[in-house]
Amino acid sequence: MHGTGIAPLDIPFKLNGNLMIIHPVLIWDEETLIMVDAGFPGQLPAFGRELERLDISLDRLDKIIVTHHDWDHIGGLAEIVSASARDVEVVAHELERPFIQGDKMFVKKREDSSDIKGAPTKPQIQPFARVKVNRVVTDGEVLPYCGGITVIHTPGHTPGHICLYHKESRTLITGDALNVADGNLIGPNPLYTHDLEMATESLKKLSLFHIETVICYHGGLFQGDVDTRIAELAKG
Repeated sequence: MHGTGIAPLDIPFKLNGNLMIIHPVLIWDEETLIMVDAGFPGQLPAFGRELERLDISLDRLDKIIVTHHDWDHIGGLAEIVSASARDVEVVAHELERPFIQGDKMFVKKREDSSDIKGAPTKPQIQPFARVKVNRVVTDGEVLPYCGGITVIHTPGHTPGHICLYHKESRTLITGDALNVADGNLIGPNPLYTHDLEMATESLKKLSLFHIETVICYHGGLFQGDVDTRIAELAKG
């Protein structure tokens, strides 16, 4: 592994008997290996196979950036942190920290969910090990790794949801702010979005960046006239 790189991972899971895939992302250079989001509990073997495919050692992992606290993004954090030979720094927005650490209940799993826009049912979340967030980031902050990674606060799916823009490759990592379905770039999923109106409004922030490639946690890669498509989606 040489130079700077970015690659989505294909991590399979089953939902209601159907095989599905989530796409955490790796970003690396000679000094740093960053993972964006960490999958469900129990998926460490799948992560290991994907890193082996890319000829990347998990022992090099030194940072995990969490886009938000949904359990399919943080369930595997503790296992992955423990598996690396390095002291892994866990990075997230301040508003997500208490949910990631388990200090607060998931924002989309309340006893009374009637005030949650677009979320008629509460997800059934099983207990799993938690980790501390070592570093909090803010909107517009540029992380000085791998050619520069800009943090974009995109609230709506959750209050502290972030997207990441990798300047060198002109790649946007969307978390759940955007999705890819049937080869098309689409907006946030209303069924799992805390505040759909806010999530749609947040997409306007993405127009500040020239984006050539999008990596969505659900759906994977999208390329083409990305800027025009995001502008369309931001109109609602």
